[in-house]
Amino acid sequence: MAKDDAVVTGYYRYTDIWFNWPDALSEEQKTVVKAVLAHDALVDPNHPLHVDGVEGVQLYLGTFPNGQSRLLFSSAQIDYVRYWLHAMGLTETEIPLPYSNCLLLESSLRQVSPISYKNGGDLRGAIKQIDKNNKKLKKSDPFLGTRREQFENVRKLWNSKTGTWFAMDFEQWERDSTMTTEFGYSLTKWEDGTAVGERGHYVVKEYRGYRNGQYVQDNRDHYNFGETQDITKKGLKEKIAEMLTQMGKKGPVFLVFHDYRGDIQTLKSKQIEAPLSDLTYLIPDTPPEKGMVVVDTSEVFAGLEGEGDTANRKSLEQVARLLDLHPQFMHNAGNDAHYTMLALKEMAGGEQLDMQRERRWPKKTGATAESSVKVQWEDWELDPEYEDTQAVLDSLAASGKGYDPYTGQLMEDDESDYD
Repeated sequence: MAKDDAVVTGYYRYTDIWFNWPDALSEEQKTVVKAVLAHDALVDPNHPLHVDGVEGVQLYLGTFPNGQSRLLFSSAQIDYVRYWLHAMGLTETEIPLPYSNCLLLESSLRQVSPISYKNGGDLRGAIKQIDKNNKKLKKSDPFLGTRREQFENVRKLWNSKTGTWFAMDFEQWERDSTMTTEFGYSLTKWEDGTAVGERGHYVVKEYRGYRNGQYVQDNRDHYNFGETQDITKKGLKEKIAEMLTQMGKKGPVFLVFHDYRGDIQTLKSKQIEAPLSDLTYLIPDTPPEKGMVVVDTSEVFAGLEGEGDTANRKSLEQVARLLDLHPQFMHNAGNDAHYTMLALKEMAGGEQLDMQRERRWPKKTGATAESSVKVQWEDWELDPEYEDTQAVLDSLAASGKGYDPYTGQLMEDDESDYD
């Protein structure tokens, strides 16, 4: 375990440490430095840089102002390697530090996030993948860099395990948007480092007779995650105010929406008048002590999929499908709130952006002429009806039956062979 009194004052590029630093050392020093920093050595649990609770090695991924990333060592890690090699008698004196021009201060980086690799193969592959992504990012939409930064900030905030993450959704009557008919929420907070969840779905009594169905799906009676409760208009206003007030007493509140604009408007309306104190739409890279931060999962997902067009956002149903959450009965406020929370957990609780994108959708980027990092979706992947259709086809395949492609009729087993 690295010595506790080491202080991170900056970062070094992995490539500078691996290729350039050893060249400035004596042959004896060069040999031991190469050995202790070898890919397979770094991930060994007995390595001096091993961090308790991390499988493999923990390094850092830094994002530069131009949006490109580099794998980094912290200066504390390099300082400790020097100390350890001398303490173990592998060098006569402590090895000189890398030249000062190599040192990157955190202020010169847009983002720095810890990143771990379980084995040497993962580490070698990551270095190649980061280089490929950097080349693609040169041709990407400039705004994509902002979305990528937001994604990593959300990941850092989630992994800090502080505050309350509160996903909300409202449904309005399709003929009058001022009439809020449903409210749903799903929250996550931490108790002794363990995530604790809570969720609910409410129907406003005064508007129970007002149903959607002509322009918006009516799934009021299909809440997937518990029992629906009735509540009065006054009761809903009081409940939301009480929940937000109590959360705010325990630290920062992260308000989670999928495209926040309509929900924030509802929270500020006369019907709700929610206490939105110290509200900000800027995602910080460290947890605030108090206040409310708006987190938009449509923006977070756009960063993950590599979409730089600010006008192009996936719907909640599309995002939930693409994250393999298998959504059902959307446009129920309780369901929408919980799928929003599940989508956030999937993304914020996962790996660094590029690693996560490649794991989820391998070999689906770079198909355009610009060879961008944007995921190239097939039409069927974005079709909400596909999952239901595929379930039917899978069922038919399991039963051993087929269907006639000309008539569309189900065939019996003895009719399955046809020209």
